Amino acid sequence: MLEILSYGFMQRAFVAGIAMALFAGIISVFVVLRRVSFLGSGISHAAFGGVAIGFFAGINPLLTAFLYCIAVSFAIEIISTRGRLAEDTAIGIFFSASMAMGVMLISLSKSYTVDLFGYLFGSILAISSEEAYMAVVLAAVVVGIFLIIMRDLLFITFNEELAVVNGLPVRLIKSVFLVSIAIAIVIGIKIVGIILISALFVIPGAAAKLLTQRFYSMIAISSVIAVAATASGLILSYIYDLTPGGTIVMLLAGFFAVAFLMRKVR
Repeated sequence: MLEILSYGFMQRAFVAGIAMALFAGIISVFVVLRRVSFLGSGISHAAFGGVAIGFFAGINPLLTAFLYCIAVSFAIEIISTRGRLAEDTAIGIFFSASMAMGVMLISLSKSYTVDLFGYLFGSILAISSEEAYMAVVLAAVVVGIFLIIMRDLLFITFNEELAVVNGLPVRLIKSVFLVSIAIAIVIGIKIVGIILISALFVIPGAAAKLLTQRFYSMIAISSVIAVAATASGLILSYIYDLTPGGTIVMLLAGFFAVAFLMRKVR
């Protein structure tokens, strides 16, 4: 273990990965409780369109992915609330359209390189110091915001109509939640990639929900599962020369299986 942490690239991977895992563990609980798992999956796959825009325009793909994810998040919210369409329908539209646009722009881009593989499946071992610091700062800021709005967001999750009657800024809080998902996706792209990032938004919270019905315990368990899977995945990927993103997600699936069996036994 000490030998692994003696390498600079592993230190950066652990810092960024654990920051992302703590962040994702909290968000995952709300994604599961609000039953919007498809929202996280749809926005994460829509990020491919944002990455493609960056390649095509010669701009940092993470920046364009972040802006595009925010735009898609609000577009889904507007269409589902004002367009008389179910949320999953709006997500499906942007999911497929963004992926199609991404494929088209990548095929036209002259700057296309094998770096695209890293965006799709993660490249946490190649993360730079600046990206690691950015992951920590963004995660800390958004976790701080989440701690402020957590009680109100929980209220909205279980009874949005009553929250409106009580004068809570429902639209603002939901907007913060959507932006938080977009930020988490951008951080997670480098860690597990666009294809697998939605697993971090669903599995920890789902496993925690199987083990407890208490909200704060659910948050703690979800965060522990996300951190344990990320740290263990990095160690195993280094030892056995595996893909870090895939290893992390498979460990998350293993934790969920254990939680499911424990629930059955109880």
